[in-house]
Amino acid sequence: MSGLGELDRPATPANPGVWDERSGEWLVSEDTAPSTDARHDSGGPAVDTPAENPAPASGARPSPGSGPVAPRRGGAADPVKALMHRHRELCERAVDPLEIAAGLEAHGVTDRTAARFRHRDVFSLAEEMYARVPRDGDTTPRPESAPAPRARLDWALLALLPGALTTTTVFGLRLTHGQARFLAVTAGVLAVALALRAALRRGPLSRRRGRPSSSPRGGPHPGRHRTGGWTCWLLAYAALGDGLLRAAADGGPDGLPTGTADGPWPLATAPLLTLALACAPAAWCAHLLAVSARRRLGTSRGLDEFVASVRPLLLGILALFLCVLVLLTGACAAALGEPAAYAGTLTLGTLLLLSRLLTVHGFTQAPAVVLRAAGAAEAIALATLLAGRLPRCGFLTAPVDTLLAAWGPAGVPALACGAAALTLLIHATRTLTRASAHARTDQPC
Repeated sequence: MSGLGELDRPATPANPGVWDERSGEWLVSEDTAPSTDARHDSGGPAVDTPAENPAPASGARPSPGSGPVAPRRGGAADPVKALMHRHRELCERAVDPLEIAAGLEAHGVTDRTAARFRHRDVFSLAEEMYARVPRDGDTTPRPESAPAPRARLDWALLALLPGALTTTTVFGLRLTHGQARFLAVTAGVLAVALALRAALRRGPLSRRRGRPSSSPRGGPHPGRHRTGGWTCWLLAYAALGDGLLRAAADGGPDGLPTGTADGPWPLATAPLLTLALACAPAAWCAHLLAVSARRRLGTSRGLDEFVASVRPLLLGILALFLCVLVLLTGACAAALGEPAAYAGTLTLGTLLLLSRLLTVHGFTQAPAVVLRAAGAAEAIALATLLAGRLPRCGFLTAPVDTLLAAWGPAGVPALACGAAALTLLIHATRTLTRASAHARTDQPC
């Protein structure tokens, strides 16, 4: 019995019998936490697993006299291996380290998190993960980047359809009278709504398949944020809001809108026609952003470099869209004989474009909140002007009266949509410049 005291003495196993399959699974457990001390993580001397350091053909383990095995990645103190196992699908389908970095960023991994894995940033961590993915002996070269999506004729025609139908509806409104005008407007509005729905479900203005809605923190958001109702309200205000506001300030309105610019409730058709025609330039801008960002995603050597190259790209595309919108606003106003409402049309067009770009890339919460705020601001302006007619409620009209005196009726939508567009622009420069926002999806642009 004198040899029993030797059982509790720590030593390296002298035969392969104690290293069964369950022991190996414990050593490479996925839940292994990052640590700077290998002995603390494993509870003893760090060893290599059979997968990373296979045993000799005879099956013998190191002898007790060989001393403890030096810790190295791949054993119990290998947190990167556990992270690779959790993101195995991402590592296997990635074509370069930056795509892995984009996926890690989408899952909330930051540079601070990468420091816990003994890396200076997310890209350095992604490079190691990409290098350690088995690729059949590295005999088959992987493509450097995904092919850039090309413009397709189907979504190009769908993007032109809302403008064509709106043009037909506007001229039908001006050439008809009475019941024929009502039928023409009803049919035209229904046709334009269906055309817009089709344009937003196909092509670069549609949501990418397989990309969940995201919260402002970057994680998936479980709810769906619908903005169709508030978008329709903003468009309706662009057509009828200024006339109603002016009529309410003068003590009216005295009747329902007649569909003409000289009625008791004037109708402005130029902003609607401009925004409908701008659907095609918006689709091309979204396509240009997707193609250019994807190209930079394949050529950048780090997340900071990618952000630095995409932010001016986003601002340049937005400036290009504004230039096109200015030309369309002037042309439509001249063709219809109406004053060019540059302030309201440009701010609303910018707001709708930024909202759609964020929605396309899965960031749906911010556009929903901002569109609701802009629509509510316009509704409150009308409500306070009408409520000021009640006894002892005249003070409610003071803010709107001051704005009307300074900028006229166009100041309300310009201020509401301008503030909303600026808010979305700041948000877009932070979210649309992430590599995870432009990761590959199954749906082409």
